[in-house]
Amino acid sequence: MAEHSSQPQDSPAAIALDGVCFRYPDGVEALRNVGLHVRIGDRVALVGPNGSGKSTLLRQLNGLLTPTSGRVSVMGVSVVRENFTQVRRRVGYVFQDPDDQLFCPTVLEDVAFGPLHLGLPTREVLQCVRQALEWVGLSGYEARVPQRLSAGEKALVALATVLSYSADVLVLDEPSASLDPRNRRRLLGVLGSLDRTQLIATHDLDFAWEHCARAVLLAEGRVVADGPAREILADRALLEKHGLELPLILQGASPK
Repeated sequence: MAEHSSQPQDSPAAIALDGVCFRYPDGVEALRNVGLHVRIGDRVALVGPNGSGKSTLLRQLNGLLTPTSGRVSVMGVSVVRENFTQVRRRVGYVFQDPDDQLFCPTVLEDVAFGPLHLGLPTREVLQCVRQALEWVGLSGYEARVPQRLSAGEKALVALATVLSYSADVLVLDEPSASLDPRNRRRLLGVLGSLDRTQLIATHDLDFAWEHCARAVLLAEGRVVADGPAREILADRALLEKHGLELPLILQGASPK
């Protein structure tokens, strides 16, 4: 398969990055003229070696970082300072480390944080919390202390914090990294049941193979391949060129 850059799609864009460059204060150029358009409802895996710019790209989508040059929009809304509140209502961002996301004394308060800050009435917030915890298989965890949960439970609560409000776009950074096989299957089931746009940065290529229809390969801050996930993830030469290996399922082994 030939390597190629992503091209804008005809359908409305849930996520659009056009000519995005980002340079950190120490001079490291993390993103180089990135063009990426994701259609509403798509599930896209963002793959690449360590240091390829995956997390930096995701952080452009809700204003945690802003481009050195280029343009970013979500659901047609430009990701610029004056729009941050509106953008963050549309983007549900799940951090790689759940401890960066869970800061309240109880699970209920963490999961309720988003809908409360959207101004929903208390009764509706509690309903949203119950629904989100049910989705991730953690019903009854409302009174638990997040810091005392297992790594896998924390990851699922972090996901629940963005499922509890009506974000149009889910952005997940290494969501399966801390999960045991049972919780990994649960996460796949939850994400598979949702019709929201999903952009998922992951080193778990079996996760990407199972869940995503499209894959975008990032290397040295550039999009070097973009297309059907099962074509890109089955291209041994392409993956090895960029420091990756075939999914275990294609190596005759079972994913974790």
